[in-house]
Amino acid sequence: MSRSAHPAGPRHGDVLPEGHYAAPPADLNALDPKVWSATVERDPATGVVSVGGLDVLTLAERFGTPAYVLDETDFRARCRAWQDAFSHLDADVYYAGKAFLSRAVVRWLHEEGLSVDVCSGGELTVALSAGMPAARIALHGNNKTRAELEYAVKSGVGHVVVDSFEELARLSWTAAEQGARQKILLRVTVGVEAHTHEFIATAHEDQKFGFSLTGGDAAEAVRRALMLDGVELVGIHSHIGSQIFDMAGFEVAARRVVGLLAEVKAEHGVELPEIDLGGGLGIAYTSEDDPREPHEIAAALTQIVKRECAAEGLAVPRLSVEPGRAIVGPTAFTLYEVGTIKPLEGLRTYVSVDGGMSDNIRTALYDADYSVSLVSRASTAEPMLSRVVGKHCESGDIVVRDAFLPADLAPGDLLAVPATGAYCRSMASNYNHALRPPVVAVRDGQARVIVRRETEEDLLRLDVG
Repeated sequence: MSRSAHPAGPRHGDVLPEGHYAAPPADLNALDPKVWSATVERDPATGVVSVGGLDVLTLAERFGTPAYVLDETDFRARCRAWQDAFSHLDADVYYAGKAFLSRAVVRWLHEEGLSVDVCSGGELTVALSAGMPAARIALHGNNKTRAELEYAVKSGVGHVVVDSFEELARLSWTAAEQGARQKILLRVTVGVEAHTHEFIATAHEDQKFGFSLTGGDAAEAVRRALMLDGVELVGIHSHIGSQIFDMAGFEVAARRVVGLLAEVKAEHGVELPEIDLGGGLGIAYTSEDDPREPHEIAAALTQIVKRECAAEGLAVPRLSVEPGRAIVGPTAFTLYEVGTIKPLEGLRTYVSVDGGMSDNIRTALYDADYSVSLVSRASTAEPMLSRVVGKHCESGDIVVRDAFLPADLAPGDLLAVPATGAYCRSMASNYNHALRPPVVAVRDGQARVIVRRETEEDLLRLDVG
């Protein structure tokens, strides 16, 4: 169901009338493989859900709740699927680190042959500290500081994606001062309307990213970049948004990017050897979502680029893509314990869990939809219309807006919200001085903490009093 953007509060308590939410599923115990990671299953005898060979009761006892539980087997498989999809091409797969980044994840990416893009000095530090070769790192961002640019050049990152005229001059001066020549891509806004939420569409003109293609800034940025000693312009970057299922936007973006390459060749006699079409491919948060597979995406993108280059008489450039959510999003679920259950007669039942907007802000921020299941047992009870909410002092503290859960749900039961691998831990906060949950990686019957739970000592350590 489509919703318009609105302030994150006043309408979050609205009650949807009968018929404005999906019908209850035929089986509340079923786990749709579209939204759960590959090794998740429910024991037919006990009804308890497991992942990677470990059941959620054991995980909750060992690591507490709330907790992000990451299926390492599924994560690695998705890395390989993206790598294999582009392996027969002259292409690079960059994992978008902003979705979720940790040193363990960087090591997995390195082992599976992917590169990584980062958006800050902090993300760059994590990537380098985990052993990712600097040459396989790209640095993004609309307002990189001078310190971050110096750090990137000194570290030897493979690409810096330049986002403004000021940054172009600043980076060239910084690199020249270090006796370096930094490879760059110019990020352009191609004027494509991505079919996504207003706050995560990034290729329309009225926004903070990139050089406008239609306004002429992109062409001027090329002219300046080719004249500067401290940078080497190697290509064009485009990103049209996030959580996109329709390839039509990528087709228009690719056509316009290749058109710019043709203009560069005509004006300067230079064929830029690379283009990066970004990421933003959607995943299934609910059973209604229908994401594309990596091999479909690879085939579609390469067909588009080859066709447009042939039409312009250009050699096909090296292609880069940046899946982040598409890799890590489906690999994790958030495990919660049920606390207060509050039925509202004739309306719905509010189910409060021990987390909320501090560990998943996306529902409040983007009107994001999620699925949820009872995972500590099976149930044959009737479905009840529920709203899963957190423990924070905000009416907008909603985890799952509309869901059907068993009517015999009780305090102490465990719920799991799938597809929370992307942006949930990355955007987690200490609102109400909540302690951010751990990230627990599970594989082949073994579990280990890759990002530990925060403690009250962590909070006090930063509070200098």
